[in-house]
Amino acid sequence: MRRVLVLFAHPKFEKSRANKALVQAIAGLEGITFHDLYERYPHFQIDVAYEQKLLQQHDIIVWHHPIYWYSCPPLLKQWIDLVLEIGWAYGKGGEQLKGKYLFNAVSSGGSREVYQPEGRNRFSLRQFLAPFEQTAWLCHLQYLPPFAVQGTHRLTELELEEVALQYAQTLRQLQHASDASLSELNALEYLNDWKA
Repeated sequence: MRRVLVLFAHPKFEKSRANKALVQAIAGLEGITFHDLYERYPHFQIDVAYEQKLLQQHDIIVWHHPIYWYSCPPLLKQWIDLVLEIGWAYGKGGEQLKGKYLFNAVSSGGSREVYQPEGRNRFSLRQFLAPFEQTAWLCHLQYLPPFAVQGTHRLTELELEEVALQYAQTLRQLQHASDASLSELNALEYLNDWKA
């Protein structure tokens, strides 16, 4: 069974119905480490050696965050800047993450329809996440499609419960899926569309 590291970055977690539901759904699941970056680093003083050790202990890495101005919150960006060092994660000798999997689990107030070329945001969510995909490629990680919870302000409690359960099920499926079936996931736009 693959070990999953959920790197959670939400500066206003207490105000997020959607992310509360997602986090509650995965709490205590076997083989899943939940790591709240804003809780651990309220002053942005990231312990790089500790974070690198955590990465080495896991097989699947999840950048779980809200979409903030078409990207991630600032602490996650700083984490990426500091933890994924040259000579460790990429560049000469930088192969510590080789063969691991990575994906973004994101929430957005905007619906799936507004994240389309003909929608208000003009680009798909996958296009906005391209820098994360490129970072994964540079660091020898296998990037998977994102898990996305969109239109969060309009979701009912029942819809939130359903998508949270789907998130937990997706993580469990990833833990047990074969490498061959994981490579086929790149044909999907979102992990939400995975029917295992």
